[in-house]
Amino acid sequence: MKTYTLRVTCASTRGIVAALSSFLAEAGCNITDSAQFDDSETGRFFMRVSFLSEEDATLESLRAGLAPIAARFGMEVEVTDQSVKKKVLIMVSRFGHCLNDLLYRWRIGALPIDIVGVVSNHHDYQKVVVNHDIPFHMIRVTPENKPEAEARQMQVIEESGAELVVLARYMQVLSDQMCKTMSGRIINIHHSFLPSFKGANPYKQAYERGVKLIGATSHYVTADLDEGPIIEQDTVRVTHAQSPGDYVSLGRDVEAQVLARAVHAHIHGRVFLNGSKTVVFPPSPGSYASERMG
Repeated sequence: MKTYTLRVTCASTRGIVAALSSFLAEAGCNITDSAQFDDSETGRFFMRVSFLSEEDATLESLRAGLAPIAARFGMEVEVTDQSVKKKVLIMVSRFGHCLNDLLYRWRIGALPIDIVGVVSNHHDYQKVVVNHDIPFHMIRVTPENKPEAEARQMQVIEESGAELVVLARYMQVLSDQMCKTMSGRIINIHHSFLPSFKGANPYKQAYERGVKLIGATSHYVTADLDEGPIIEQDTVRVTHAQSPGDYVSLGRDVEAQVLARAVHAHIHGRVFLNGSKTVVFPPSPGSYASERMG
C-alpha cells in the first residue's frame, strides 16, 4: 500500500472536508493523519491529509479524480507520493555546523531527502561533501562576478533537478531575481537577533547588551533580506556568567536544530504560504523515525 499526501488551499467555505474525505473513501483510501486551518482574517482554508491507498489507486487517478472537486471549490491541490524523496541542494560558506547536521540526519534517514549537490563559495567542506558521494560545486562569488556566479548557481539547480535550496549558513545575499524565481523553494537560517543585532558579530552584540535569550529563525527567502515567511524558531537561555564564546556555541546548536526542523516541515508538505506568514501543521506520526541510529 502506498502512502500519499494531499495538500489543499482555497477560499473558506462549507463542504470542503466532506467532499475530500468522501472522494478518498470512494477511491479506496484510508486517512491516517489530517490537519486543517481556517484563517478568519484572510478567508483562506488550508488542509493537509496523509492517506493509504488500500485499493492501489495511482497518483494519476487520484489527481484526475480530484480535478472536479478542485474546480468546484477553486482549490490549489497537490498530491504527492510519500516514498518519493525531494531533491535538495545545500549552499554553505565557512560555517559548517548546519551542513554537518543536515548530512548526518540525511545519512541516518531522519531527513528523507535526496541531496543532489552542495554549492559553496569556499573549498572548506569539499572533502566532507565528496566523502558522502555528493557532488560539490565551488562557485566563487565576488562583487565583480556576482551575476555570473548566480547564473552558474541557477544552472546547477536546474541541471540537478533540485526542488528545494537550503542556505546552511551561506553568507551571500541572493539577487531579487533569484528570490522571485525560487519563491517558496529557498530556506534560510539566521540568528534571531535580527533586526536588533545586525552585522558580523551578532552574538557579541547580544552579549554586550546582556540578553537572556538567544535563538534562531528559519524562513523562506524573499527579496526583502531576512524578512521572509517564518517556518521555525527556537531559543535557549543564557546568563550573565556566560562568555561571548558560549553564546556562539549555544547559538550554533539552536541554528542547526531549527534549520533541520524547517527542512523536515517543508519536505513533508507541512508548510503553506499564507501571505507574509506561514501555516505549519504538526508532523504526522512516525515522520521523525530514522532508518538507522548512526
